[in-house]
Amino acid sequence: MSTQASGRAASRIVVVGSLNADLTIYCDRLPQPGETVHGNSFAVNPGGKSANQAVAASKLGGQVSLVGAIGDDPNGAMLLESTARAGVDVSRVRRAADAATGVAVISVDAVGENSIIISAGANGTLTSADVQGAADVFNDAAVVCLCLEVGLDTVAAAAQAGHDAGATVLLNLSPYAEVPGALVGLTDVLLVNAHEASLFLGKEAMPGSNLDAAEWEPVRKQFADRGLQRVLVTLGAHGSVVLDSLAACTQQITLIPPTKVVAVDTTGAGDAFTGAVAARLAGGESLAEAAAFASVAAALAATKKGTQAAYPDTAEVELRRGSHARRS
Repeated sequence: MSTQASGRAASRIVVVGSLNADLTIYCDRLPQPGETVHGNSFAVNPGGKSANQAVAASKLGGQVSLVGAIGDDPNGAMLLESTARAGVDVSRVRRAADAATGVAVISVDAVGENSIIISAGANGTLTSADVQGAADVFNDAAVVCLCLEVGLDTVAAAAQAGHDAGATVLLNLSPYAEVPGALVGLTDVLLVNAHEASLFLGKEAMPGSNLDAAEWEPVRKQFADRGLQRVLVTLGAHGSVVLDSLAACTQQITLIPPTKVVAVDTTGAGDAFTGAVAARLAGGESLAEAAAFASVAAALAATKKGTQAAYPDTAEVELRRGSHARRS
């Protein structure tokens, strides 16, 4: 956790980015290109990576402020209500007069896998001016949480604001895009899945489901050579890996085993992971400790339909961790 010049410990999590209405169709299987399949049910839910991450962090005890943009429409109202109900400060979410609220069109199959297409809408109007207008919430920030569902200039401005405030800048490199070196240099913790890690490093594949620390050592070195000393790589049902080049030599690679659940809907599980990491880092935990907690939170999120409504609170996560420890 960062400490400001005044000596007062920072505690706030600032999330800058997207709010989307999730238009979700549940079906037996995802369609192939050019194919039409029958859906079983349809729902409109609050979503967007940044809104999801903010809600997840707030439910897990974080003091969260969200900076974003919505349209002046029913979907925007739904998103404001959902995030505020979870305890998120939404006073820096701007209503765009000339753009509709962003949407995501999602298909979810019978085993919880999904495909997603997003349309930015009002998210595309979020600029560095919005970041500057929210300067006060960065002053006591412990963590600034970012993704790539808004423009790179906006992400970079938020990363700079977080860096200048002494916060930990957590960048979720999703949806994947090439990012400038300046943004990489402002990133304290990079969070990627295995596919995004491969794209970023120019590798054909990650070690994947083979949770062998020795096989992850070259990956850690490659990230470090790119200026990223602390990286989380999520592996879906196979757990995650913490690559922390700032830790002691014997603790630079930590393998986080998966939490076994019956998945109903994996949409937003990665956002639950990111929000949980942010909450635990803001609470003073190490990166490995935060990832272990986040692994359970993300798994529990996948056991229910939807995103924000499916996210667990701290008591639910600790109960699952306790029952797992007893079984072990």
